[in-house]
Amino acid sequence: MTEPAPGVAAAIEGELRLMDPVVRASTVLLDQVLHPDYHEVDTAGRHWDRATVIDSLISGLAPRPGQLTASRMRGVNLADELVHLTFDTEAKGRRAHRSSLWRLTDAGWLLYYHQATPFDAAPEVSDGANAGRGPSTGRPCG
Repeated sequence: MTEPAPGVAAAIEGELRLMDPVVRASTVLLDQVLHPDYHEVDTAGRHWDRATVIDSLISGLAPRPGQLTASRMRGVNLADELVHLTFDTEAKGRRAHRSSLWRLTDAGWLLYYHQATPFDAAPEVSDGANAGRGPSTGRPCG
């Protein structure tokens, strides 16, 4: 298996750091990972800006998902200074598809945008063979 491009590897390392409860509880460590213009959309569809995310994590108001496990992590360089990661997480039986944009800055690779979408364990279409078709029926979506 080939090694990921340096930007992709840095973004993956950053995502894994963000899953660490120690990082999530430290303003200093979050400052090292989150872009100044960071924002996210959570699994409930709520929009969060950087300051609100940090405040909620540090104050303990953010939900504590417990131990997160990541799978199917893939990344692609969209430009020299931009990486897109997709992956799934699971914690306490709750699953989410996740998508992140990482930007290269003078401070290194920083998380610029993140979105999470909940999903259940139903079988999924993961290749292009059934593009435009429903995940379990094979019939067109819509």
